[in-house]
Amino acid sequence: MEETHNPHPPILKLLDVSLRLFSVPLTIASICLTVTNRQDNPDYGTLEFHNLSGLKYMVSISAIAAAYALFAAAFSWLRCFAAKAWVFFVSDQIVAYLMVTSVAAVGEILYLAYYGDREVSWSEAYSTYGKFCEKMKMALVFQALGFGCFFVVAVVSAFRAFRIFDPPLPSQHLQHQSN
Repeated sequence: MEETHNPHPPILKLLDVSLRLFSVPLTIASICLTVTNRQDNPDYGTLEFHNLSGLKYMVSISAIAAAYALFAAAFSWLRCFAAKAWVFFVSDQIVAYLMVTSVAAVGEILYLAYYGDREVSWSEAYSTYGKFCEKMKMALVFQALGFGCFFVVAVVSAFRAFRIFDPPLPSQHLQHQSN
């Protein structure tokens, strides 16, 4: 494989940094909605985010994603780091996967809150904690939008990492060269 030294198109760098910075308020909004969410019920007690491990997980991943997005946006403009496309590629993939797992965790919590699971005697909780569930839906929307940003960032960083290599030759071309 021959390495070529094509500079990254400025539009990709602008898209990359813009999406990273756009994901920060989305993940912070998700954190704020989740951490401040609580509802009292005289029959069942108070429900807060720290009562559910999936919500604590989402808050942790959101904080990591926001910090990483700020760090990566700042360091992507430095030449010594911008040349390390593989570092951004790997870390962007990790953060994108963490974000999708946090979206799935909260999605599962909301599904159980709305529909329950009768097979394991878990009744729905929306009728009891409707306000809590509504705020969690908004937090899930923000988290999903943040994941969307990181998904596109992961695709862009993959393109930037792999474009420095020539594409593989077609198998017919290889057969002609060996003859």
